[in-house]
Amino acid sequence: MKITRVEAIELRLPEEEVSANRSSACQDAIIVKIHTDEGIVGVGDALSSPHAVKALIEAPVSGAGQIGLGKLLIGMNPLDIRTNNDVLMTKNIRLGRRGMVCQAIAAIDIALWDIAGKYYQQPIYQLLGGAFHKKFRAYASILFGPDGKSTYEIARCWVDKGFTAVKFGWAPMGQSEKLDLELVEGARRGVGDENDLLIDAGCCWDTNTAIRRAQQFKDYNVLFLEEPLDRENLQGYRKLTSVSPIPIAAGEGESGRFAWRHFIEQSGINIAQIDVENNGFTEATRIADMAEDYGIRVINHFYTNGIGLAACLHFLASRKSAFIFEYCVEETPIRLELTKQRMPVVDGYVELVEGPGLGIELNEETIKRYQVY
Repeated sequence: MKITRVEAIELRLPEEEVSANRSSACQDAIIVKIHTDEGIVGVGDALSSPHAVKALIEAPVSGAGQIGLGKLLIGMNPLDIRTNNDVLMTKNIRLGRRGMVCQAIAAIDIALWDIAGKYYQQPIYQLLGGAFHKKFRAYASILFGPDGKSTYEIARCWVDKGFTAVKFGWAPMGQSEKLDLELVEGARRGVGDENDLLIDAGCCWDTNTAIRRAQQFKDYNVLFLEEPLDRENLQGYRKLTSVSPIPIAAGEGESGRFAWRHFIEQSGINIAQIDVENNGFTEATRIADMAEDYGIRVINHFYTNGIGLAACLHFLASRKSAFIFEYCVEETPIRLELTKQRMPVVDGYVELVEGPGLGIELNEETIKRYQVY
C-alpha cells in the first residue's frame, strides 16, 4: 500500500461568529486526509493554527533544508508509521523538534494510525496495546463567567445535563484575589458538594501567588489545579508542586517528546495533560510512558472537534493511570457537526469509540460549509 495524496483542509467559522467565540479552539480546524492506492483514507487533525499547519504540509522544497510534509509522504507505505514520523522530522530538522512542526506531524500521525486501524480492521486503541478503560468519567470543560454568579449558573447548567465534574478556566481568573476567590466559590456552589470541581488558571499567576491560591482553593475541594504558572516557569512549578495541597496539572501546550521530557524532569507536576492533537499517537505514547515512569498520572487535553475527541478516547483508553476525561462542551458547528458520531456524555461518562481506526466518519456537508479556499 502506498500514499498517493495528502490533503490539508482548513475550516473556519464566519468572521462574525469567530469574534463571538474568540477564546474557543472550536472556531476553526485543520483536517488532514491521507489517501492510499488501496482506497483507504486516513483522517487526522491538529490543535494549532490551521493556516500555518496547512502551509507546513503543502510547502515546496526549500533551499533552507525544509520539504513540505505532504510531499515527503507520497509513495511511502502508510503502515510504516514510526519510519514515516522519523522521515518527516529529520527532513525538516531546521524547524526544530518542538512546537508547530510537531503539531503538523501530529495531524499526519493520527491519520496514519487511522489508516492502520482500517487496514487491520481494528480500533486504534487495540493497536496501541489494548484498553485499560472502555469508558471514562468526563468533566465538562468550559470558561469562567465574568463573575461568581454567572459561573455558578454555568456550573448548574452542566450538572443538570448529567456531568459529575466541571472545569472552569482562563480569564477573568488572575485579575484580583477577590475575584479569583469569588469565581471559585461560585463554581463550587454551582457544581455542588457531591460533584468534582477543577480549576484551570490559564497561566495567570507568578509563583508566590500560585502558592497562595493553592492554599486558598483547598477549602473548595478542587480536584486539581491546572496551569497556574507560565509554561516556561519550571522553577516555579517545582516550588509550587512541593508545597501545594492540590494536585497540579499541566502540559497541554507541550509538543514533541523533547519538550515533554524537559517539562517532566523539571516541573514536578502531578498530572500530565497530553494533547494528542499536539503530538500524535506515536509521540503521545512515548511521552505517556515517560510520565508514568516518573509516577505522573496521564490524562488528555481536548478542546477542538470530533476528530480530536475520538483520538483522545483511543489514546487515553491505553493509559493505565488515566482517571478522568476532558470533554469540551463548546457548542459551535465545527465542534458538534464535523463528525457524524457525537460521542455524548451519558450519566457522566463518555464511552470508547469502537470500529476500525478512529471509528468516525466525517460530515462532508460541514466541511463544505466552512472550508477556507
